[in-house]
Amino acid sequence: MNEEFDYNDLIQVFDDTFNTSHQTRLIKGGDEPIYLPKDAETSYHQIIFARGYFASGLHEIAHWLVAGEARRLLEDYGYWYCPDGRDEQTQTDFEKVEVKPQAIEWALSLACGHSFRVSTDNLSGWQSDRHAFQDNVHKRLCDLITNGFNCRTQKLLNALCIFYKQPPLTLERIAYQRVHNESNNDYEV
Repeated sequence: MNEEFDYNDLIQVFDDTFNTSHQTRLIKGGDEPIYLPKDAETSYHQIIFARGYFASGLHEIAHWLVAGEARRLLEDYGYWYCPDGRDEQTQTDFEKVEVKPQAIEWALSLACGHSFRVSTDNLSGWQSDRHAFQDNVHKRLCDLITNGFNCRTQKLLNALCIFYKQPPLTLERIAYQRVHNESNNDYEV
């Protein structure tokens, strides 16, 4: 897979797909991602991803694709975020809600031809079993491919596959094997 991806292309594909229909734009931000619904000063909803990182853009889009209509009217979809340093129970709860967004992020990555890494996002806190979390994300991705994505997700997957010249998503396209990367303790798929 090609690792040279321009976040501006991702912004353009997303905006072309959803700016008119959903008044939503993808925006390069600073250190922290956030979702901001439109307000008196801004006439569109903003998915703000971290520092122009392509993978951050995909991840934040995945959260938007999971959020229902009412949640998309709330800052950060009305969810609280507990930062890095979570204890075991908080991390377990975090991973339960992250399975679906990360499965969708994996699908978006495949549609772009971009590599995907699960993220437990808790470097200074309790360390869970990354293999088990990755297995759960993989299982959810397989379920989504088999049973179908919601309309917004499918629309974006189609647009990304066309832009990045990737074949449609199938179970056979998922190259799933655990590869432990000693340098950063991530698992690549």
